[in-house]
Amino acid sequence: MKGTKSSKPKKQRKHHYEKSLHRKQASLAGHLDKKLREQLKTRSLALKKGDTVKVMKGKNKGKSGKVTEVNYKKGTVYVEKIIRKKANGEEIPLPVQASNLLVTDIDKSDGKRFKGKSIKVEKKEETGKEKKSEEKKQEEKEKKRDEEKKQEEKKRK
Repeated sequence: MKGTKSSKPKKQRKHHYEKSLHRKQASLAGHLDKKLREQLKTRSLALKKGDTVKVMKGKNKGKSGKVTEVNYKKGTVYVEKIIRKKANGEEIPLPVQASNLLVTDIDKSDGKRFKGKSIKVEKKEETGKEKKSEEKKQEEKEKKRDEEKKQEEKKRK
């Protein structure tokens, strides 16, 4: 990845904060646990929504959950169970830096993410609601066919 040539900290910080979003994605990577490291043959992986992570540093050390959002502009990751309650009872997700996370499981539904790697990509399965809606559509089609057949029989008589 292209970096700054300057040794001045001010210019390095400026470059870091003004990076384009596709370059910031690379800096939002988390270390993989030992099993995933052996399987993917890489040390870290860019975090995506749906990955399961464990917090390794900070106030929430030891907690784990799924990634709900990755904010490239702020350089933070939001994890499912890491929240703060407001005075009115509303729950707000707390931002966590990617460097403080350990990836324990990855979302394998994205085929492009593992292009060229020997890993099985899972296809998204239909949810219960989608299955029910398809079943209803099929039942409606069958009812229409039955009604048309009945109307044809009445015309013949």
